[in-house]
Amino acid sequence: MAAVEAVQVTCDILLKPYYSPSSPPHVLHNAEFPLTPFDVANYNCHVCILYAFRPPMPDNAALREGLTRASRSKRRRHPPQGGHRAVHPGGTPPFDPSAGFLTLHPHPAEGLEVLLQVQLTRFSCGGLTLGLTSHHRIGDGSSICHFLFTWAKLVQGRDVGTLPFFGWSSVCAPRNPARVEFDHLGTEFRRKINLSKMCNQSFHFSKEFIGKLKDMVNGGDPSRRVSTFLSVLTHMWKKTTFARRLPDDEMTQVRLVVNGRQRIRPFVPPEYFGNLVLWAYPKLTAGEVLRASYSHVAQVIREAVNKVDDSYFKSFIDFGEQLKGEGGAEIAATMPVVGDFLNPGIEFNSWLSLQFHELDFGGGLPAAFFPPGLPVEGLMILVPSCGEGGGVDVYLALEKSHAAIMSQVVHSLV
Repeated sequence: MAAVEAVQVTCDILLKPYYSPSSPPHVLHNAEFPLTPFDVANYNCHVCILYAFRPPMPDNAALREGLTRASRSKRRRHPPQGGHRAVHPGGTPPFDPSAGFLTLHPHPAEGLEVLLQVQLTRFSCGGLTLGLTSHHRIGDGSSICHFLFTWAKLVQGRDVGTLPFFGWSSVCAPRNPARVEFDHLGTEFRRKINLSKMCNQSFHFSKEFIGKLKDMVNGGDPSRRVSTFLSVLTHMWKKTTFARRLPDDEMTQVRLVVNGRQRIRPFVPPEYFGNLVLWAYPKLTAGEVLRASYSHVAQVIREAVNKVDDSYFKSFIDFGEQLKGEGGAEIAATMPVVGDFLNPGIEFNSWLSLQFHELDFGGGLPAAFFPPGLPVEGLMILVPSCGEGGGVDVYLALEKSHAAIMSQVVHSLV
């Protein structure tokens, strides 16, 4: 990669949502809403993503105007200062996550809790990198993806399509009488631990390699359809367990995101804006993970996911009532972490269905897309590859000693 000779920050501004006489403020403008139980159970941090686009790309003014218009539909869940958005059209070396996000963590504005920040980096070739951080408490991946596509459509002057659905009070309403049927305090919330030093890695799996994984998961029966997500997860659970050199009798688990939009009855619209995910926890001993067939490990994963159904989500909503006025802040501070030395595991998130990689501001699909700087040991994110050959990319954070072993075995099918 060629060195960047000069980097210049051209502006650092705080954008306000755009309103006009024909489009007055949304009913939620300057309103304050409490966090839902799903928000409280999620990570209290910003999530970063980074795009690279080839030329031609719309100019900064067009991107800025589209962002201000899109901000009218982005929810404000905190006091007024919490709903601000920032855009940083500046310059950083290409594909350097650490440099690219220095100005985004934290935002330099005094006294502001910024929920969404955007950094635009222009290059002499006409290319553009777009760095974004969004606080996880205001929305999950589905919500942020909907917001990004709304922004892109507005930049192109297209109809935005389906507007976001802000029906928190109806979706998260407890049953009467409330019935907490599962141990949510011991599942979604637990004691924090100190995490060891880790490093971030990325691996590419070609279409051919994924095909081999699917054959191993379906037991050689091509009539049994197997998803890329399940195949890659099964493989990564095995390889991570091997890289950690765990004793055979050590319990290990996967923390696996389950989207409530497809689970809750009646169905929740896909454009629901907020957090609406819980987690499945397939568990096996290290010896079972390593020695069992791919098809057996995949079946354990399926069974755990199937348990996180409509009744489980509604039990969690009822449990959320206990967070109100009963030490909810203290419970929120004990949100779960993975990589627990008492129960080693991984957290696996698939972005294959979220279409982040199809974001288009009018100049074409991204040349690259990835989540830089994963903050939690054991966290893995699966994304479609932007390369011409297709396939998928896996981004993960592991303890340094484990990461070295992972690099050696991750493409082995033995």
